[in-house]
Formats: sequence, C-alpha cells, structure tokens
Amino acid sequence: MIDSSAFICYNPDSQSGSSIEKRDLNMRLVKCQLTDTEQVYNFYRKVVKHLDDTVNYPKWDDGHPSKDGVETAVRRGEQYICTDSDHIVGALMLSEDPEGYYEAGEWSCELDPGEYLTIHLFAVHPDMPRTGIGSFMLKECIRIARDRGYKAIRLDTVPDNHPANGLYLKHGFTYAGTKDLKRNIPNIPLFNLYELNL
Repeated sequence: MIDSSAFICYNPDSQSGSSIEKRDLNMRLVKCQLTDTEQVYNFYRKVVKHLDDTVNYPKWDDGHPSKDGVETAVRRGEQYICTDSDHIVGALMLSEDPEGYYEAGEWSCELDPGEYLTIHLFAVHPDMPRTGIGSFMLKECIRIARDRGYKAIRLDTVPDNHPANGLYLKHGFTYAGTKDLKRNIPNIPLFNLYELNL
C-alpha cells in the first residue's frame, strides 16, 4: 500500500532557512497499478489545494486532474508515481498522445505521432519543494523514452508557470514556441512548447 499523505518533518528552527529537514530520498518512478488510482487522485487533490492556497502556476482546478482521467491513464499504462519508500512524492503521465494541436509547434525536426512521448500532469509533493524530486522524475522520463526507442520528448506548459519552464530548460529542453493548442480552455489560450531530442 502506497501512502500519499504528508510525511515530511518540519523544523521551524532550522538555520538553513528551509522548513523541511533535509534527508536522503530513496526514490523510484513506477508505473501505477489500478489499485493505486484512489491514492494517486488524492495526491493530485492535495497538489491542487496547495496551488489554490499559494500560486496556481499550472492553473489546475477541482476538475483537473479528474478522477476519471487518472483512472484512464492508469488503465492505459501511462500514469506514473514517484515514491520515496512507500510514500508518493510525485506523479506524472507519460503518453504518446499530446492531447492538443502539437502540429503548431516550432519543432527542430518533424516526427510522426508515436515517435515521441509527451509528459502531462507533472507534479511534486507540495511539502517537498527544491528537494530534487522534479529533476529525478524528469531524468527517469528521459531514460524511459530512450529505452523504448522514442526519438524525442515533447511537452507544454502554461506560459506563466515559471517553475516548470525553468525545470525543463535546466534539463536541456528547448523552447518550441508559444501556441494555441486548440484545447478550448478559456483561461489558457496559449501554451509554451518544449522538446528534447534523444
């Protein structure tokens, strides 16, 4: 059984300026099983609540990610979780479907559908910022894509999602334009596109 509850110890007297006690993490990125669906959905709910209480960079809301969407991703073998021991510390979806009009991208090379993977719903435990979880998850996505013979990883972000934009650029992704992906989301008319050729 995986535990998605908060488990990090807080140290308000820390001299480092961080509220989180530093400790080594024993992380793994694993494909979700159907029995994990409820806990993964609850993890995303916790992330959305944190975003609502702070800065909602990706503009997620109570309906996104949806429980049905998470379950569908699990059934397709596309939903992953990052665990530290038996605790969920991150989650993402890895799919061949970009779920939008990626033909608009200013890509460095032309690839057919099925030749690249797309990262969706990338989230880190809200109590664990700047602990290397996002970087670990991204490196594992790159390893998985290479091992499976894909030619690239592509993804999109909300233009004002500065933490995500910075993370992808830090790990070698290149900007491929800010485009209308025809998703018909009124408060997000445009998305930043990024690619990493493998």
